[in-house]
Amino acid sequence: MTKGKILVVDDDKNICELLRLYIEKEGYDIEIANDGQEALTKFKEVQPDLIMLDIMLPIHDGLYVCREIRKTSQVPIIMLTAKGEVFDKVLGLELGADDYVVKPFEAKEIIARIKAVLRRTGGDKVEEEIKLVKYDKLSINLTNYELKVNGVQIDTPPKELELIYHLASNPNRVFTRDQLLDEVWGFDYYGDSRTVDVHVKRLREKLEGVSDKWALKTVWGVGYKFEAKD
Repeated sequence: MTKGKILVVDDDKNICELLRLYIEKEGYDIEIANDGQEALTKFKEVQPDLIMLDIMLPIHDGLYVCREIRKTSQVPIIMLTAKGEVFDKVLGLELGADDYVVKPFEAKEIIARIKAVLRRTGGDKVEEEIKLVKYDKLSINLTNYELKVNGVQIDTPPKELELIYHLASNPNRVFTRDQLLDEVWGFDYYGDSRTVDVHVKRLREKLEGVSDKWALKTVWGVGYKFEAKD
């Protein structure tokens, strides 16, 4: 049973084929359009459950397409934006887009955002466990790929978020760097332990001093732990 139909609109055919691989693997059907006019035509023909819509398109840009679709439909729309297009992202959301993803993106982030938007809008045909960990002034949502500090969402790369979620899901347990490479990065990662150190350093910059009830700690000579106090 398919989980739903997704229309991907992007003039970069390599990105379209990459998204096809990701999305079909998750059990969704996918249709592709490479310009704004084709997007509007396929939207009417296919009646998708969700649209992934690039901003920079031939014939009609993504903002025009979004505006036209919103005249007749509330189908969920995720905008694809190039890094730094702040104005376009804001305008896209104002026009009725449900979310946006900045290129270049990771497969896990794309799938997580598709599922999150479908769940919010009631279009998800399969129930899914929500992966959420909360502490004082801290919320780590791996389902939506969101990190919130004091209720404010913090821009966090997917791998940093996966690392803090893994540590915070196992409070006070010490992990070696090799364990974290294996359990967070996976068997297909051929890096060294300094990768973990770099990601922990970046997380500390975001989380240092937020609360005295938890902390991201170094255990010298061993690795790291998420220390939670009663």
